[in-house]
Amino acid sequence: MNKDLLIFTSDYTNWFISLKQRINISRQRAVIAANHEQIRLYHHIGKDILERQSRHNWGTKVIDRLSSDLRAAFPEMKGFSSRNLKYMKVFAKMCSDLQIGQQSAAQLPWFHIVILLTKVSNPLEREWYALQTVQQNWPRITLEMNIKNKLYLRQGATINNFKQNLPEPHANLATQILKDPYHFDFLGLGDEAHEQDIEAALLRHITRFLLELGAGFAFVGRQFRLEVDGDEFFIDLLFYHTRLKCYVVVELKATALKPEHAGQLNFYLAAVDAQIKAPDDKPTIGLLLCKTKKRLVAEYALSGINKPMGVAEYQLVRALPNPLDTNLPSIEELEAELSQKLKEGVLPLI
Repeated sequence: MNKDLLIFTSDYTNWFISLKQRINISRQRAVIAANHEQIRLYHHIGKDILERQSRHNWGTKVIDRLSSDLRAAFPEMKGFSSRNLKYMKVFAKMCSDLQIGQQSAAQLPWFHIVILLTKVSNPLEREWYALQTVQQNWPRITLEMNIKNKLYLRQGATINNFKQNLPEPHANLATQILKDPYHFDFLGLGDEAHEQDIEAALLRHITRFLLELGAGFAFVGRQFRLEVDGDEFFIDLLFYHTRLKCYVVVELKATALKPEHAGQLNFYLAAVDAQIKAPDDKPTIGLLLCKTKKRLVAEYALSGINKPMGVAEYQLVRALPNPLDTNLPSIEELEAELSQKLKEGVLPLI
């Protein structure tokens, strides 16, 4: 083959790869810019509706008229239904400065914003979900699921000894990646299930399991073998966490927490640190997943342990929560509730 053709082919391939990357970046920026503009437009429309209804004492029928006129003027555009215009009004009223707490609303897709405003009443909780959505790029269905499963209340709720055994900010980050309780109701097992049954089911549903664990967990192995001084030991579940840059040993107990469980996990953490951890890895952390725990027993069990670990419960069967409606609430219900809360002074403007 001609030498020039070889050089041309190599140069062209590298150039083409570079162009593809540049085009993808440009497209992503265009999508982000378009979303920012859409959210600002919706906020402006909502603010205009609020001001003009107040100034002219217009009723709700003006929204129906505006919806009809806008759809006639812009037939190619979606989003001008009466229902959506009313959400814009609520958006402008609850987020007067285009912020959800300290988080810019313009960084969120529109229906993520609607879900946050209609499904989360606590401003601090709403801000937390908004921040997590941006940082972890949650799709709408994930945001809905996490709100339904009360992730805000579970995240960072484990009993642990991280502050005693890890430097900051690593200790705080380790605390935040763990939760309590863990929901394993997707396994289809009853409360009488044995540890081996739960482990096997978790592996069969590894995608759901990793979603429940949270972002950053990478599965390494089940019944991971360790050899210490000629004896064999087996770790229930071994993970690596990409943000913490460390191994995570998970021990599963189908019983209430017992103090000796912490000693067993401490041994495994020492062995992993000595035999598996790379020099640039952070110290291995442990998670004891128990059927039930008593807080004081857990605190005492961890108090004399020199390896970082946390204790949490898991739930195989949960009482069914109130369903998160697949359809958004009626705007009449939302406006009535919002107006009442504003009158009572219990719903501060964000």
